[in-house]
Amino acid sequence: MDRIAAIRRIEEALADFEAGETELETCERQVRSAVRTFATEFDGELSAYRADTGTVVVAESEREARKRVEALTDATAPTVERID
Repeated sequence: MDRIAAIRRIEEALADFEAGETELETCERQVRSAVRTFATEFDGELSAYRADTGTVVVAESEREARKRVEALTDATAPTVERID
């Protein structure tokens, strides 16, 4: 998915929410999905990881994901899980 396609999917999700055609939870899920798909397709070597702190990062490995979470938050030795 290219950048324009991701933006369009996000815009569609927001428009549906504004029109009352979808609930907030569904809108959030659609936006997250668009961003995650864009990020992971942007570079085939990258995957999305969620830390126990709730932070989501894109990295090549669990180890790199932990380092990114530590750099972005105050967490020390965070646990990360790959998001499929």
